[in-house]
Amino acid sequence: MEKLDYIIVGDGYAAMFFAHQLLKSGKTFKLFSEGNRAASHISAGVCNPVVLKRYNKIWNDEAQMDYLPVIFDEIEEYLHKNYLIQENVVRVFHDEGEHKLWLKKASQEKFEDYLDSNIQQLSSVENPFGVGRVKNSCRLDVRNFFTDFFNLLDEKNALIKERFNYDKLSMDQYSYNDYTFDKIIFAEGTGIKDNPYFCEIPVKPNKGHRFSLRLEKDTEAFVIKKKHFLFRFSGDEYYYGGTYDRDSENHEIEEKAVEELKKGLEEVYKSSYEIDEISTAFRATVADRRPIIGRHEIHQNLYIFNGLGARGVLNGSYFSKQLFDFIEHGIEFHEEVDVKRFSQIGKIS
Repeated sequence: MEKLDYIIVGDGYAAMFFAHQLLKSGKTFKLFSEGNRAASHISAGVCNPVVLKRYNKIWNDEAQMDYLPVIFDEIEEYLHKNYLIQENVVRVFHDEGEHKLWLKKASQEKFEDYLDSNIQQLSSVENPFGVGRVKNSCRLDVRNFFTDFFNLLDEKNALIKERFNYDKLSMDQYSYNDYTFDKIIFAEGTGIKDNPYFCEIPVKPNKGHRFSLRLEKDTEAFVIKKKHFLFRFSGDEYYYGGTYDRDSENHEIEEKAVEELKKGLEEVYKSSYEIDEISTAFRATVADRRPIIGRHEIHQNLYIFNGLGARGVLNGSYFSKQLFDFIEHGIEFHEEVDVKRFSQIGKIS
C-alpha cells in the first residue's frame, strides 16, 4: 500500500487550488479526475470584486482580491507562467440610470479601488450610455491553467484518471484500493449528489451555456459585460457567456439558452460573427451564495470543498488556503462558509 497524506476527489477550481496548497507544502497526494468537462473548465475565469447589477462589493472582497496575486505568484514558481490576464471588466450601461448610479457609487470612498469614475466609450460595441471600468479586475487564462496543471500532476504521478468509487473506500482502514491516506478532500462540484458522506448538503446545479466564436471586428482588450461576458480568449477566438439555468437537469445544448446568448451578443455587437462551439456544464451553487468547506462531523478525516458558484477563481483560491490552514494548523475560518451550517451533515453516517 502506498501511504498518502491526502486524496483529492474532483478536478475543478476547488480541487486544483487545494492541490496547489499541498504541492507548496510538500504533501503527498493523489487527485482523482473523471476527465469530464467541468463547469470550471469552460468558465470565463473572471475575477471581479463587484456585483454588476447594483454595483456592490462582493462578500469578503478585500481578503480574496489581496490573496489572488499571491497564489498565482506561488503557482508561477513551478509552472513558470502567471495565468492572470490583466484585462479589466467593463460594464456596458443599459441606460442613463445605470450610468448615474455607477458615478454615485464611484464617488464613495469604499469603492475607490474598484469603480473608475472616468466613463469610457468603446468603438467595437454598442454603448450609447458608456461603460464603467472595474479597477483591479482581471481574468484567468482558464484553458492553459487547467492544461498545464493537469500535465504537472501527471508528471508527478499525482493524477488518477478515473472516477472515484465510494464503495472501495474503507473508513476502518483509511484505505482506497492500493492507497492508505490521512485525509480526503471531496471537491466534486455537482457530483456531490453521489457522495454517500456529503450527499445531503444542498448544492444546487446551475446549468450554463457559452459560445466559442470568431468576430468580424476585434473588440478592445477588456472583459466586456452587458448581459454576458465577451472577450478575446486566444488568437482570434472569443468567449461569450454564460447563461444561468437552475431548472434544467440534462446535459444537452438547449435552444432557449442558445437564443438567449445570440440575442445578448447581437444587442451589444453589431458586426458579423461565427460560432465555433457551444459548451455547457453545471456550476455548483448554494442558496446562501457562500462556499462550503469543513470537516465531516462523524468521519473526522473527510472534508468538503464545494459550492464555489460563478466566482470559482476568487472563491477557490482564497478558501483553498483557509481550508488547508484549518486542517494542518487548526486555524478557524469564516463560520459563514462552514459546512456545519447545514444541519443535515449530522445525519450522515
